[in-house]
Amino acid sequence: MRNVARFLLATCLIASPIGAAHAAGCLKGAVVGGVAGHFAHHPVVGAAVGCAIGHHRAAVRQREQRQQDRDNRSQTNRGSEGWH
Repeated sequence: MRNVARFLLATCLIASPIGAAHAAGCLKGAVVGGVAGHFAHHPVVGAAVGCAIGHHRAAVRQREQRQQDRDNRSQTNRGSEGWH
C-alpha cells in the first residue's frame, strides 16, 4: 500500500503541469487502476495503466468538446449571415 501512495504522489507531481483535464483523468485512472491492481497483487502496475487510460480518455473528451464548440460556433455564424 505504501508503494501505491508513493506512485500516486509521483503521478501528481508529474501530471500537475500537464493541465487540469489530463491530471484529473490520470489521477482518477490511477486510483481505479491501483485498486483493481491491488486485487491482482500488482497495485503499482494497475495504477500506471489506469493513469495512462485516464489520461487518454480525458484527452479524447477534451478533443470532442473542442470539436463540438467549433461546430456550435460555425452553426451560429451560418445562421446570422442572412440577416444583414
